[in-house]
Amino acid sequence: MQSFRTELENPIVEKEIIDLEKKIRLFRDGKIDDDKFRSLRLARGIYGQRQPGVQMVRIKLPFGQVTFKQLLKISDISDEYAIKNLHLTTRQDIQIHFVSLDRTPELWAKLAEDDITLREACGNTVRNVTASPEAGIDKDEPFDVSPYAREMFEYLVRNPICQELGRKFKISFSSSEKDTAFAYIHDLGFVPRVRVVDGVEERGFKVMIGGGLGAQPMMAYVAHEFLHEDQIIPFTEATIRVFGRVGERNNRNKARFKFVIQKIGVDEALRLIEEERPSIKCKSFKINRDKIKPLDLPSYENVKATEVSNPLAYEIWRKTNVFEQKQDGYFRVYVKVPTGDISTAKARILVDGIRPYAADEIRITQNQGLMIKYVREEGLSHVYEVLTKIGFAAPGFDSVADITTCPGTDTCNLGISNSTEMARVLEKVIADEYADLIYNRDLKIKISGCMNSCGQHSLAHIGFHGSSLKAGKSVVPAAQIMLGGASLGGGIGRAAERVIKVPSKRVTSALNYLIDDYQGNSVDNELFHDYFDRQTKDYFYRLLKPLADLTTLTEDEYVDWGHTVLYEPAIGVGECAGVIIDLVSTLLYETEEKLQWANESYEIGAWADAIFHAYNVFITGAKALLLDKGINSSTQVATIKAFEENFIESGEIKLRDSYTTITMQIKDNEPTEAFAASYLKDASEFYQIVSKVRELANS
Repeated sequence: MQSFRTELENPIVEKEIIDLEKKIRLFRDGKIDDDKFRSLRLARGIYGQRQPGVQMVRIKLPFGQVTFKQLLKISDISDEYAIKNLHLTTRQDIQIHFVSLDRTPELWAKLAEDDITLREACGNTVRNVTASPEAGIDKDEPFDVSPYAREMFEYLVRNPICQELGRKFKISFSSSEKDTAFAYIHDLGFVPRVRVVDGVEERGFKVMIGGGLGAQPMMAYVAHEFLHEDQIIPFTEATIRVFGRVGERNNRNKARFKFVIQKIGVDEALRLIEEERPSIKCKSFKINRDKIKPLDLPSYENVKATEVSNPLAYEIWRKTNVFEQKQDGYFRVYVKVPTGDISTAKARILVDGIRPYAADEIRITQNQGLMIKYVREEGLSHVYEVLTKIGFAAPGFDSVADITTCPGTDTCNLGISNSTEMARVLEKVIADEYADLIYNRDLKIKISGCMNSCGQHSLAHIGFHGSSLKAGKSVVPAAQIMLGGASLGGGIGRAAERVIKVPSKRVTSALNYLIDDYQGNSVDNELFHDYFDRQTKDYFYRLLKPLADLTTLTEDEYVDWGHTVLYEPAIGVGECAGVIIDLVSTLLYETEEKLQWANESYEIGAWADAIFHAYNVFITGAKALLLDKGINSSTQVATIKAFEENFIESGEIKLRDSYTTITMQIKDNEPTEAFAASYLKDASEFYQIVSKVRELANS
């Protein structure tokens, strides 16, 4: 590995990229523990693949916004460092695969030249802030939520409160009551609203709290019917602080914020959030509504509609993939991207082809597609021909025929079955047997390679997730069928229910059974989830039960989709939620590092950041000494209590006051310079005491 250096305009970004390179060197030299290093690289968007020795790199694009220049830069990066492919995700990111770990700092530096980051794209952090792709051009929106999503992203990225959560934390902004960003499955979901007070219009949001998918999907609760726009960032910061303190940290299966809500209730959670207000950086945060710069629009000088190669196909595409914007005379165009994968060669052709006819901004959609905007009537035929050239002019965007899927066993450690090939097969069934369903946007099919719902199967009307079945001494690839999920609007949704598990090769028959039954027995305009409720889960179990009969297995059904050899389940260690760091020496190293960060923040006048880093000195130092006694507390609250009992009350350590009182000053004090200085002094003294105790224990 050669030494790496970079020169960037942003010294903060330059420092963290050089720091990543140094940490990789230390890891290669055996000087950083594997678990500690894994946590560090995940927070920088670097994720271990199913294949050993290579990484997936997740590129964080706030609310899915990417300029032409940025998309071309990402394509160049994929050509040089990956496999010339871009994978669009349900969180509006772009992922590239098969990247060498040693080359990631150089890769990141090149992306940063065009204001693209990897920071906190994975790991126990606040993940990408998503938003409705049509935000800013939606006829139904009360106002454009894009500036709010951008401000939220900028406030939280690199924020100390977000760096070491118990699990990931997800935030979304929908453009209207239609809730196309799915507020109900997020830790915090925001739906825009407007009210008039004393004749003055006020902007705000309905706030949903505590949602999440995964193996145990939970729908979010209403935290506020209307929260003023100036309060959304303070409320978010307070919520994240509460999650960091009371959230589970040992059992990753119970560590999401939704389990905090489940355990203590939404009212108690809101009370704790309100209690955090004294400690947060801003009591009110005015959003810059002009945060998003106006787009450069094409001139359309001397542009005339071109003759299309297939007029009938073009008209169908117009009906399903093209919609009017709220700006008169302009259209948004949706691009259906099968399995979310687009080659870099096609990405370049796309950009070059649409540049004269669309605004310099593409949005990645939640169903792994693309949205092009500000296309005039006379430019639509040009755009269609460009899409036809690269094979992306298929109709039926966001319809039954547009199936969302995660990468599954293609690259993911947790994948149980091949979800991408299953999606291709099911889309072919729809195209061949149910062609009219390209017009149906009320029925969604989604697939995940495992139960963790990266393909969002839990919110689908018809969902599948990878599984397996034991058949004698053999194992058969299988799909768990989930039914009845739906997005109901206004931040409200419902999770799909597990109905039955069938061999993977029988999902085509399962889809036939379900669609034929729905089309034959539903009443006029009856939505699938309403039909599911009317018929009941048991009805569908009995409908599909013949497909679960393992006595009729054929030889082909022992082979997964897209494979030629017998299926063997091979599940690696998942990294999506980060890791638990449990080495005393590593924790002490982290304590010293956090004290350094606290001092650096204090020196530049970032009082709130200095205070939070100092708080983490107390927590991490206490965890180290507790672990030396074999005590591994599951939450920060439990850590504080255990340290008080085992070190302070026992008399082993003497402080000027109780450990709890000193540590929890953070909740009761404003983040002023005076308090930052006092609290930092306490933290420094605590670190010295912890270090001496550890030295004595080892002597």
